[in-house]
Amino acid sequence: MKAVCWHGRNDIRVDNVDDPKILDPRDAIIRVTASGICGSDLHLMAGAAPAMEAGDIIGHEPMGEVVEVGNAVSDLSVGDRVVVPFTISCGECFFCQSTLYSLCDESNRNAEQAEKIMGHSPAGLFGYTHMLGGYAGGQAEYLRVPYADVGPIKVPDGLPDEQVVFLSDIFPTGYMAAENCDIQSTDTVAVWGCGPVGQFAIQSAWMLGAKRVIAIDNVPERLEMARSVSKAEVIDYEKSDVYETLQEWTKGRGPDCCIDAVGAENHAAGNLQSALDDAKTALHLGSDRPHVLNEIFKCCRKGGRVSVPGVYFSSVSLQWGTAMNKALQIRLGQTHMQRYLTPLMEKITNGEIDPSFVITHVEPLDKAPEAYKKFRDKEDGCIKVVLKP
Repeated sequence: MKAVCWHGRNDIRVDNVDDPKILDPRDAIIRVTASGICGSDLHLMAGAAPAMEAGDIIGHEPMGEVVEVGNAVSDLSVGDRVVVPFTISCGECFFCQSTLYSLCDESNRNAEQAEKIMGHSPAGLFGYTHMLGGYAGGQAEYLRVPYADVGPIKVPDGLPDEQVVFLSDIFPTGYMAAENCDIQSTDTVAVWGCGPVGQFAIQSAWMLGAKRVIAIDNVPERLEMARSVSKAEVIDYEKSDVYETLQEWTKGRGPDCCIDAVGAENHAAGNLQSALDDAKTALHLGSDRPHVLNEIFKCCRKGGRVSVPGVYFSSVSLQWGTAMNKALQIRLGQTHMQRYLTPLMEKITNGEIDPSFVITHVEPLDKAPEAYKKFRDKEDGCIKVVLKP
């Protein structure tokens, strides 16, 4: 089969590889019909993620048609259309039973690598580093799905791929980011980053009852989508001082809730620390750039809530004194995907949201290397790419 493979920094290729096979009775094989390129895939492309190996199949936003099931999988049948969440979860351990699916104790087959760095291992993930399991990803013609009796969600008839594929990651990720803010009806929510996760965080903040949503970015197309589609007020950080603007707009109090939808893909401009962070990344001296989080700590109101869906890999230099003395409440983590699949599918089927609004480019799998570059460089108004095998 054809698959999108990582071969080193800025070296993404489409290779011919072996088709996946059933390895465990709880496995399923799907024929992939759509797979998104995620902002966190750009971390892999940039060489920022540890424990990658040449030839790794990447991608963690897949959906498709079931073509084979293991004999322990009773709730899926050949021919079912399914969306596959990026977290791999057993459904049986303490964490899965507590609906903390991204912390599954059983699915990371390289748990010892993660434990050496983190103390404990989170769940395995599709198409990411070997530290998180080294599982083949979904930017391919076929995908093996472990624990298929727990992960995938069936797609109701009549819904096109484009409307449901983002249940694999970015819609639940944006929703959990907003949920982690414990939004009240009087709250102003500020979202840093108007990429796909940021767009869904904005929309989710409205769903959860925010009074006001403000979005921060510097890419005109993203800002326009946040303004016209997601109905947020917007700040272009290249044209306005973010702190001063938020102070003015909130009468000196600051936003009640702040969401970092940027993470390590941080390109803040006009800031010496940001320039140093960029240089460190280029020289492999450090991969994570903390400018946005430090700005959030400064901007958020005293006693406010901070949510971090943005991905970080290594240590960062954060202004913890600011966060502590302002008594900020901080919640973060990978998304507990299976917790959100059914309720968010219902929002789609009920017409409350059509997630396809974020798609700007649909490309064949063969064009993945070019699509990655277009997405990375934000060319041609590119906000979200869906690959079609």
